[in-house]
Amino acid sequence: MPETDLTRDHAELDDNALVRRYFHKFDIITGHLTDVAAEFEAEQSLTRAEVRLIGGHVEALRKTFAALANKYMFSGRSDGPLVAKLTFDRVESGFPVFAELMTMANDAQQAARHLAAMPPADAMKDDMVRQIVRKLEAPAKLQYALSQRLYYEALAAGGLFWGRNDPDALWQGDVSDARRQYLVHWSVYDSGMNLPVLYLMNLEDSGTRALPLDQHRWPEAQAHLMAQSLGGLKLLTIAQGFDRDFPDLHPKRLRRIHLGPMYSASFTLQSGPIRDVLEQAHAPEGEDWALALTLEDLLSDRVEQERAGWFGTVEREIFALDPFAGRGADTGATRTERSIILPQRPYQVLAELNPAGFHAVRKFVVSPGGRVLSYR
Repeated sequence: MPETDLTRDHAELDDNALVRRYFHKFDIITGHLTDVAAEFEAEQSLTRAEVRLIGGHVEALRKTFAALANKYMFSGRSDGPLVAKLTFDRVESGFPVFAELMTMANDAQQAARHLAAMPPADAMKDDMVRQIVRKLEAPAKLQYALSQRLYYEALAAGGLFWGRNDPDALWQGDVSDARRQYLVHWSVYDSGMNLPVLYLMNLEDSGTRALPLDQHRWPEAQAHLMAQSLGGLKLLTIAQGFDRDFPDLHPKRLRRIHLGPMYSASFTLQSGPIRDVLEQAHAPEGEDWALALTLEDLLSDRVEQERAGWFGTVEREIFALDPFAGRGADTGATRTERSIILPQRPYQVLAELNPAGFHAVRKFVVSPGGRVLSYR
């Protein structure tokens, strides 16, 4: 059987105006994601601490896109085989491909060396003005050089969303003298789907040493979670594996948030009802988009004691699966909620067409004034 060439779904942006429009779209979208998280907090689906942590990952993603925007802002105005162009997944996700983040991670290791070899930004701008005034020509090469400096400055500043963003643990209080509660959060940029994915795990720690201070358990737990952060794995598989490998760490809840795909009539090759919605909306620039959002949730239902060794016992979490028509066994989750975020004009077309596949999808609608409203 021939292998599938996933790169056929990829496209390059080599026009400066298109690059600006593409990343401006993501700047708008990431801004509204925090509003959507606030809606979940208002209905008590998320706690304030969880919203704050999600907001941190979204802000890191925004910084990553801003850095990429600088990197590719003037690439279309520079010639040569080494001038790179942004590659994005135009079919499956609408996001930049995973390789872009891998390249960023490598560039970040050398950012200081590149910055040391470049003139300061102000000096570059002065040279640009002189070229415009004296030679009466556009300073294309200088614009490109400045964009690269701004890119490396963003990498050096840090706080970006990388391909792997390792787990961190936030203490949530003590259950008893011998048991502590933590909210563990981490994220990845899924290489198969080209999508950012966020994870939240509520766990109880019955170990003798606080988990983040335990030099043995915490690195092992972090490595375990990162190795299992694959979009193809069910939450049930991840939670059960963690529960089995760490007898004194007890996962009580595990959530996974898929940010995307992003759809746009200008950039992506979507199919099905969403294509009709965006094409018929004829939305102006800045309103020609829709973002899917999927929240998977797995809850522990009860605890059972299991024999360990000759005389010992360990706790085992028994997780609740979706009770409707056996779907839990298929999804590996207690429940899955699908949402879509879109501006008002595409939403009006969606409401008029009323496609069957969207009846159970929650709609977050961005009004012209920027307010986010929720519809079910």
